[in-house]
Amino acid sequence: MSGASFDTHEFIQTLKAANFTEQQAEALARAYKAAQGEQSLVTKEFLKVEIAELKTDLIKWMTGALIAQAAVIAALVKLL
Repeated sequence: MSGASFDTHEFIQTLKAANFTEQQAEALARAYKAAQGEQSLVTKEFLKVEIAELKTDLIKWMTGALIAQAAVIAALVKLL
């Protein structure tokens, strides 16, 4: 994904060169800009934060699982 922004003026000029009217070109530019705004861009920084949070959650879950496993083993040893 590139960080380049959408140049509506260039887009409209390209459409006008292809025989679109001014109104058609502007309407298409607005529609494209609106559709483009619905997309979410994911940055590297966002991914780093999300991965760090997932790692933290995974470590917490694994620690809890290990403690539970140790408790089960201790209970079984006492029974025997």
